[in-house]
Amino acid sequence: MSNKPPASSTATCTAAPLSICASSSRERNLLSAALESLADVIRRHGLDARKALGQHFLLDPGITEHIAALAGTLDGRHVVEVGPGPGGLTRALLATGASHVYAVELDPRAVAVIEELATAFPQRLDIIQADALKKDLTTLCPAPRQIVANLPYNVATPLLVGWLRQGAEWERLTLMFQLEVAERICAAPDSEHYGRLAVLSQWCADCAIVMKLPPGAFSPPPAVWSAVASITPHKSQPDPALFRAMEQVTAAAFGQRRKMLRGALKGLKGNALLERAEIDGTRRAETLTIDEFDRLARAWRTLAGQP
Repeated sequence: MSNKPPASSTATCTAAPLSICASSSRERNLLSAALESLADVIRRHGLDARKALGQHFLLDPGITEHIAALAGTLDGRHVVEVGPGPGGLTRALLATGASHVYAVELDPRAVAVIEELATAFPQRLDIIQADALKKDLTTLCPAPRQIVANLPYNVATPLLVGWLRQGAEWERLTLMFQLEVAERICAAPDSEHYGRLAVLSQWCADCAIVMKLPPGAFSPPPAVWSAVASITPHKSQPDPALFRAMEQVTAAAFGQRRKMLRGALKGLKGNALLERAEIDGTRRAETLTIDEFDRLARAWRTLAGQP
């Protein structure tokens, strides 16, 4: 991947402070003055970012405040953050009108940092030491709930797919990914990045890249650009059986991208499936729209005898 700025109309963000419309400037100033600097927190706790955990920390408050603002109004919302690290984004979320913030962290060093922060916000911040891949985050808090997170890059995609399965439970997901992953989430049919992740994401939600960040915005800098994706689940969500059918259809269709659909879907009763969904079997997966994949998933659920 190149370190050159991506060519796009989406605004990029540098380390310069950005304005937000969350809580009052007085509250933010008080919060900033009362808390130790993130750099000092990292040094005191020996919280060096670890590649094995996919950690790249955001330390600039202007950037973290902007990410919190991208989630829209958080007044009265319960916000879940995954992988808070030293707590930069956590601080920004606490400076909004969020009712409560739930920080889910696997690294015990970071847990200790957030526990310290929680003592300053005993009624608004909980720290949960857990693997987010194994935790049903909807059990942490009531609705309305959102996820706002700078995700660990090595588990970001499986985390997203798990949350898409629970689309009805989330008001919005505002998530930092590697830029290439964000592009795969938001890609249009018949484009370079269009694939299984785009279909699953856009089938369940409205998706858009709302911010891009260069490697230098992070500590340590990753090798590639990053991006924040805004993912707003549709009011109508597929039931679990239909979601499984879509996972099976997209896995088969995109598993052999160069094949025509009649060959790629052979293991899923190819010709019968395509006929039932009224899809031309000589087409390839990347040319199908989200609606056409929806027809395939519904047809496969019926043919497979799934409830």
